[in-house]
Amino acid sequence: MRVPTSQQMVVLDRRVAEEYGLPTLLLREAAGRRVADAACRLVRGATPHAVVVAGKGNNGGDGLVAARVLAALGWDVRVLLLARDVEVAGDAAVNLQAARHAGVEVTNLDSTGVRGLRPALAAADLIIDALFGTGFRGPAVGLAARAIEAMNASGRPVLAIDIPSGVHGDTGAVEGPAVRARATVTMGLPKLGLVLLPGAEYAGTVWVASVGHPRRLLDSPEITTRLVTRAMVDAAVPPRPLDAHKGQFGRVLVIAGAVGYTGAPVLAALGALRGGAGLVRLAVPASIYPIVAASVIEGMPVPLADEEGALAASAADQVLALAGEADVIACGPGLSRLHGPRQVVRRLLLDSRRPLVLDADALNCLADEADVLGQARVPVVLTPHPGELARLLGTDAGAIQRGRLDAAREAAARFHAVVVLKGARTLVASPEGEVFVVPTGNPAMATGGMGDVLTGAVAAFVGQGLAPLAAAWVAAYLHGLAGDLAAASRPGGLLARDVAAALPQALGAVRRGEVEEAVRGEPW
Repeated sequence: MRVPTSQQMVVLDRRVAEEYGLPTLLLREAAGRRVADAACRLVRGATPHAVVVAGKGNNGGDGLVAARVLAALGWDVRVLLLARDVEVAGDAAVNLQAARHAGVEVTNLDSTGVRGLRPALAAADLIIDALFGTGFRGPAVGLAARAIEAMNASGRPVLAIDIPSGVHGDTGAVEGPAVRARATVTMGLPKLGLVLLPGAEYAGTVWVASVGHPRRLLDSPEITTRLVTRAMVDAAVPPRPLDAHKGQFGRVLVIAGAVGYTGAPVLAALGALRGGAGLVRLAVPASIYPIVAASVIEGMPVPLADEEGALAASAADQVLALAGEADVIACGPGLSRLHGPRQVVRRLLLDSRRPLVLDADALNCLADEADVLGQARVPVVLTPHPGELARLLGTDAGAIQRGRLDAAREAAARFHAVVVLKGARTLVASPEGEVFVVPTGNPAMATGGMGDVLTGAVAAFVGQGLAPLAAAWVAAYLHGLAGDLAAASRPGGLLARDVAAALPQALGAVRRGEVEEAVRGEPW
């Protein structure tokens, strides 16, 4: 599902008018009617009372349409317009006039009348937030800020139009007061601010309403951000034939571990095995081989030359020989940043003839020479958390978090690699500029070892024949869904191995259609 910027959505609306001859006023009418449909779904009963808090722009105009439609359905509707009539222009002005002519009570609010706002909202069965749309930028101030705070303080359910007011439409950032909605009706396509955090947390249930945009426009390749859905994952992972054998599903080589980091290689191997890899070979420093060998009985551990409890530089030749027998290599979890691992990672990156999945210390080892990542002659997937990506890009984790979408795109283009920027709403970016937003996962997964499992899972899907980009977003989606399923039965103390164990269950839920989507189609 494509996710446009606010400007891309403006262009889509304009193209509907220019190329298809459909006036934008018709889009506004359809949008308001879809909002009214959603309101009827949220509130049932005799003569419900709704209060529409409207601004002067198109978002307010959609709210005015919804008010008129609900009034025709027998609702008691009142509109609180945070503007004078003369400030309302374009389609919104037409809809303001239509609402007044239909008998809808429209009250113009200014700073002197704001004292009546809270009592009016408290009496509503439903509040419709039609204050700001996806073009909103910066913190809400003045009367608008007080209106948002009053909506949140009312204790009444709020239905937002397109995006909760106060949420940045392109980043999901919240710089001041923002509406916390029970549900949001968004038009045509979900918006970035609805799928990125923290905006997604403010939106409640998100319904995507069809308002007349032709499918060709909604599928425009110019919209390069997508939300990963259950259907996409189901289509990307082919079913296994009845006569399948292990050789068909990839030979994964995991290179990981050091003294003090014996869990990382075990978890990466479990991620690959539970992700469906046919065979997993686990290459580790000889000093930790006995521990690892006793922990992963389904994998095939191999001891490598070590020095100071980590891989020795001389292990590079062994690694390359093992790599020649694999279909994909996962490298990095728990390697340490000593000289030996650094040399092994560098040799592997420059000389490997198999796709690479690089995580953790494989990235940290190269932080001082990050551009070497772009010299690989094979497909590469990088799976950094914000701190690791910050080291590669020469910035700090805070800057990465403030601009996750841009950071993921920058890294993918600079290093000619697929980049999986981990965290809440993991992002998967391609060198060509595409970004996939992964909606699965939960805060219980914020614990050690989760990234190691994901590394193994990405490698597993590359080994099963998926292109590296698809393997990355499929693995990230299933990894997050496995965390959601595991957390449902373990609300506290979730372990990385629990998530690895739930990976097959997650794929089963995808196959059976038993996944609650982050963004849903019309419920009416």
